[in-house]
Amino acid sequence: MEKHSDQYPTKTLCDVLGIPRSTYYKSLQHVESNRNRENKELTKKIIEIHTESKQRYGAPKIHFSLQKEGYSVSLKRVQRLMKEAGIKSIVLKKYHPYSSKQQVVERENLLEQNFSTKSINEKWMADITYIHTLRDGWCYLASVLDLHSKKVVGYSFSRTITTDLVIKALENAYETQAPEEGLILHTDLGSQYTSEEFAKFVQSKGMKQSFSRKGCPYDNACIESFHAILKKEEIHHVKYLDFQEAKWALFQYIEGWYNRKRIHGSIGYKTPQEIEDNIHRTA
Repeated sequence: MEKHSDQYPTKTLCDVLGIPRSTYYKSLQHVESNRNRENKELTKKIIEIHTESKQRYGAPKIHFSLQKEGYSVSLKRVQRLMKEAGIKSIVLKKYHPYSSKQQVVERENLLEQNFSTKSINEKWMADITYIHTLRDGWCYLASVLDLHSKKVVGYSFSRTITTDLVIKALENAYETQAPEEGLILHTDLGSQYTSEEFAKFVQSKGMKQSFSRKGCPYDNACIESFHAILKKEEIHHVKYLDFQEAKWALFQYIEGWYNRKRIHGSIGYKTPQEIEDNIHRTA
């Protein structure tokens, strides 16, 4: 009976090619060592990209960044190398300081969760979020987001949550973007957005107001998503001393990172500013 051996195929191959088995095994070790060197180089680059994003990027965005720089690597390999190196994106849950029990009256919803657009300055969303500081307590950020570019086109930060806060954010957006008449501005049913003063300001700029349905956060999902990202990537990882420190940090995050450097999977791994600039170039 012929004796079976796991080395039989290897022996046959070496015999056919006239190659000593020792040479064959050395070649395997050489290939493995090249692979190890590639993994070390990739891991080093992954750490560089991850650090530059202040630990905000996960595997998909790091994978895209690597490909953009000419690396031929699969997403699974990036995920494995990140896991082996203990690298992961910052992820923390969103926190609400309290929920409002104020009675809410339904208003017209022009969007009906139709977030599709053909260009910038067609549909904007606005919302308020809370940011805590050690000395000044809770402060408030009002943001305005363009649904096409995902750019934060206007924002305002204040120690008080008033109608003036949301008007200022919208005024900043209007002055920066100069949209044509007919733009739809979608918000939730918060008292600042349903106030008569805010409605008059919106109408004076030729905009149409649209409101989320009561108890339906999906109607305002895009701006909610921005505020969630802001908290996951920045706010929940820092203790701001006071209002001024938080204000400077928000400026750096929104203008220096989110709008101009952070790539977004939903817009083809481009930055919001890239999307806007491309539209202006082709106009």
